[in-house]
Amino acid sequence: MHWTNRKNAPSVGRMVTLVARSSVGLKVVMAVSGGLMVLYLVVHMLGNLKFFVGQASFDHYAAWLRTIGTPVLPSSGYLWLQRAVLSVAVLAHIGSAAILTLRNRRVRYAHRRPVQGSYSARTMRWGGVIIALFTVYHVLVLADARHPYADVAAQFRRWPVVLVYTLAILAVGFHLHHGIDSALRTLGRRGSSSAAFVVAVAVSAGFLSVPFCVLFGLVR
Repeated sequence: MHWTNRKNAPSVGRMVTLVARSSVGLKVVMAVSGGLMVLYLVVHMLGNLKFFVGQASFDHYAAWLRTIGTPVLPSSGYLWLQRAVLSVAVLAHIGSAAILTLRNRRVRYAHRRPVQGSYSARTMRWGGVIIALFTVYHVLVLADARHPYADVAAQFRRWPVVLVYTLAILAVGFHLHHGIDSALRTLGRRGSSSAAFVVAVAVSAGFLSVPFCVLFGLVR
């Protein structure tokens, strides 16, 4: 292909417009961005479970996260890169979901047929708001702690913090259940609801195990 044909290639803005106009394209964006977030949740949850191994192991893990990619990346460069990628994924996920929801509403109103969904599907909007607010709180309060183990333990000894954390994780669980179930149904997989339920419960239980064990004095 000659270089003169580059002007005929679609620009990034045009590609984004084409994707936004296509419901299939938006569903692909939702699937990819959702997959990235699910992968992050699972890895993050497994990292949190190091809390039960002990303070030295947990603090070493937190310090290791800040040195990934060095010296190519500056200190904590990986964490900021990860946050940037997740931010793009979240915005893409929310944007795609909003556009698809508006389109589905127009189709529903046109045919005058109410659609019943699962509880997790009906609460996706408010669950998304809770997750977004919790993410900001998590970055500002729980992330980049100087003494990770001690700071996490201090935070989770306060029941209001555990309550907020629990609400956020439950919202994550409902999101996971609905998202994974929808994705598996799209792929034609049987037992999608059961598989989605198992993943949602496992991830939620993994995240909630640390704060409740700290709150009830099962770990120091």
